Amino acid sequence: MKIRVGQGWDTHRIVIGRPLILGGITIPADFGLEGHSDADVLSHAITDAIIGAIAAGDIGMHFPDTDPRWKGAGSLQFLQHAVKLATDAGFTISNVDSTVILEKPKLKDFRLTIRESLAATMGLALDQVSVKFKTAEKVGPVGEGRSAESQAVVCLLSP
Repeated sequence: MKIRVGQGWDTHRIVIGRPLILGGITIPADFGLEGHSDADVLSHAITDAIIGAIAAGDIGMHFPDTDPRWKGAGSLQFLQHAVKLATDAGFTISNVDSTVILEKPKLKDFRLTIRESLAATMGLALDQVSVKFKTAEKVGPVGEGRSAESQAVVCLLSP
């Protein structure tokens, strides 16, 4: 059996006038994240982790922010693409562990909905997808309320 591990990370600036989307779910907030697509920092980190695990570059190689096709695009389609790449390479996803780092709003009430969205998008069982939420304790750009970050680790298996 082959085992591959991929790590993903993403960050976006906080801006007024855009929706806050995490794992494909719109979170009630008075701000959103700046980006060429929908700026779903969580989906981007998981996508990058999967792409990295199969050594297929990074999200920017597959969905460049210079391409008008991806302007405002929903990031779950990026995640679906990464899953297909992994499947085509002969891998299945064993599990995903991810963390969103954001000072506010509190996200604990959205954990299940976000996990369900991600699991459905990747064709996984709910117990294969972990989503954690942290603050930056008022330190750095995230802690100062200027940005959001996400980190993800995936484990891929191949017989």
